[in-house]
Amino acid sequence: MKQLIEMQKLAFFIVALLAALAVSRCNAAATVRMQLTHADAGRGLAVRELMQRMALRSKARTARQFSSSASAPVSPGGYADGLPTLSEYLVHLAIGTPPQPVRLTLDTGSDLIWTQCAPCPACFDQDLPYFDPSTSSSTFPLPSCDSTLCQALPVTSCGKRKFWPNKTCVYSYSYGDNSVTTGLLEVEKFTFGAGASVPGVAFGCGLFNSGVFKSNETGIAGFGRGALSLPSQLKVGNFSHCFTAVNGSKPSTVLLSLPANLYKNGRGAIQTTPLVKNPDNPTFYYLSLKGITVGSTRLPVPESEFGLRNGTGGTIIDSGTAITSLPPRIYRLVRHAFAAQVKLPVAPGNTTDPYLCFFAPPLGKPQRPYVPKLVLHFEGATMNLPRENYVFEVEDEGNSFVCLAINEGGERTTIGNFQQQNMHVLYDLKNNKLSFVPAQCHKL
Repeated sequence: MKQLIEMQKLAFFIVALLAALAVSRCNAAATVRMQLTHADAGRGLAVRELMQRMALRSKARTARQFSSSASAPVSPGGYADGLPTLSEYLVHLAIGTPPQPVRLTLDTGSDLIWTQCAPCPACFDQDLPYFDPSTSSSTFPLPSCDSTLCQALPVTSCGKRKFWPNKTCVYSYSYGDNSVTTGLLEVEKFTFGAGASVPGVAFGCGLFNSGVFKSNETGIAGFGRGALSLPSQLKVGNFSHCFTAVNGSKPSTVLLSLPANLYKNGRGAIQTTPLVKNPDNPTFYYLSLKGITVGSTRLPVPESEFGLRNGTGGTIIDSGTAITSLPPRIYRLVRHAFAAQVKLPVAPGNTTDPYLCFFAPPLGKPQRPYVPKLVLHFEGATMNLPRENYVFEVEDEGNSFVCLAINEGGERTTIGNFQQQNMHVLYDLKNNKLSFVPAQCHKL
């Protein structure tokens, strides 16, 4: 009997090993495509309210990203009790056999993949059923404390004091605003768009989740640079996303691994810049921003104010931040340059906060008011933003406004997803580069 049990264990180990190898081989040859929806899609919001909500989310996220070096860098959440949701784009996939649907926040600023799980004794409300591992036939044994994936977690039950006799990996993942998810690290089959499935993906089965969560999401899909993120676990050499207009109804796309026709719908020259690693925040995707041009004016900002050379600052590109934010001094320079070049009166801040807005002719006129171009200069690449990626127009109380969709933030520059609309952005993990090109994202 003992020998039979040992043979069964060996057989399972071989199956698990083959599954892991299948993950690697599958993803080297195939592209996984997933659909994204914006957090505010279907709410029927006017442009003014949509942009205000996005500004609140961006400011809250920026404030919390670096509030604790020991915390995970992102807070998910919802518009509840007056607090802003920090979800931006939700990725649709399924876990287990038969597949149980989940909606996870696409987050390039964190690593752990997690969703709420039954019986969920202390969880936030969601409209989808909780994932129930007991009903799945593809659940792997729970990872132990000795597993590599468990050791990649910042906080587990596997310290010097062994709270769990069987050394099962119990995690606790905290966020800068004191939101917390706690549960079991599990391994399951993930099913993506068009029925593509991959076994052996580790994720957090959240049983105790508290904080600012109440939205359309059931958890988070970490796309950061750590071992637990979805791209890392699937061993893909790259991933990319293409966000449609935030005020539209067309779904966006995220791709894992490079398709043969990646830039089929591109509408310009492909730009490529190095991804920079910051040892103080290894999860984030940093870029080397060299300068900013407004109209014909290159702003007088030394490169050191954008860079990482002194261990501070740095420029992050982030799917979870809505609006690009700049350090205070750089933001004031941008604001002054726009105010000097736009031939319109500046609107008072109480109506259109926190954006810089100008009184404009009524919307619908054939000639839109002039705004200077906005160009971001990266190492080896230039992001010449189209008008709709940094300017929006609204009507409020009988007045029309044209507004700059850039905000003041902390010491770090963050490139938000509003500035990435209708742009195919490729994270080349193998070669440590980021590429982007204008694209018709709904045709990708």
